[in-house]
Amino acid sequence: MKLSREIKTGIIVIGGILLFILGFSYLKSSPIFDNSKTFYVVYDHVGGLQAGTQVSINGYSVGKVNDIQFKDSSGKLLVTFSVDKDFEFSANSIAELYDTGIIGGKGIQIRPVFDDAPIAKSGDTLPGNIRPGLTELVQQKLTPLQLKVEGAVSNADSLLINFNELLDLDTKQNLRESVAGLNKLLASFQKSADVLNELLSENRSQLDSTLGNIENMTANFSDISDSLAQAGLGKTIRNMEATLANLDTLMGRIQKGEGTMGKLMKDEALYQNLAEASRELDLLLQDFRLNPKRYVNVSVFGKKQKEYTLPENDPAVEKDPN
Repeated sequence: MKLSREIKTGIIVIGGILLFILGFSYLKSSPIFDNSKTFYVVYDHVGGLQAGTQVSINGYSVGKVNDIQFKDSSGKLLVTFSVDKDFEFSANSIAELYDTGIIGGKGIQIRPVFDDAPIAKSGDTLPGNIRPGLTELVQQKLTPLQLKVEGAVSNADSLLINFNELLDLDTKQNLRESVAGLNKLLASFQKSADVLNELLSENRSQLDSTLGNIENMTANFSDISDSLAQAGLGKTIRNMEATLANLDTLMGRIQKGEGTMGKLMKDEALYQNLAEASRELDLLLQDFRLNPKRYVNVSVFGKKQKEYTLPENDPAVEKDPN
């Protein structure tokens, strides 16, 4: 069958239109014969998300982003994306916006939820979530540190200002003088150390001899201590301790008034009698010295003994107080 020129021209035009439609659909990443489900999600910002970006579930690509546009005058963005019909999930599943790489790029991953809610169907709006990227996480971690560093710098600046105010001209001059005095003191210590080193060098032999003598004395003391130990010094000390204990017991008995010594110390009547006897003995000796004829009268030739006459003011005679 021979086709006319008009029919050929019509077939060519129709084919061109179909090719144009297919090419346009390919460029828009929306195939004509698409068997996937379409969902919507609303974000406050999309961070550079573009149409044609893949949509994944558990890291596996199941769809792509079809369109991004403003939802209303609030500035929120409505993202349209498609998912293959082979995988079903709950309408409560979350469409999460995340970073696809370190240097940038955004993608959408569906975090499927399997609960008693109805299965998500084409045309549903899924709840959205934005996962912080690496830059945002670093910024969140660094913000408190930045605040602390800024506070520390501010405190250091205030400290330096106060320190500069404290260091007036007089204080600086005093500090300089103190440092100069410290340097002089260190120089004096150095000279003293040099003199001491020289003195030690000159008297090294004498010091060695002295140390030798001290060592000999230590050895002698060791020998003496060994000799004392062998001589029964411990037994002697124990005997002294026993003697001191007996003496302490004796002193305790005397303090209590027991025994002769205790009675002498505690009996007032006995003390008075001894004092009176001592006084009378003293008077007797004094009278014997002053008047020996009263006690001794010797006659060689048998002469008759004379009567003794009591002298006046005899100390042995007690005077009448009346």
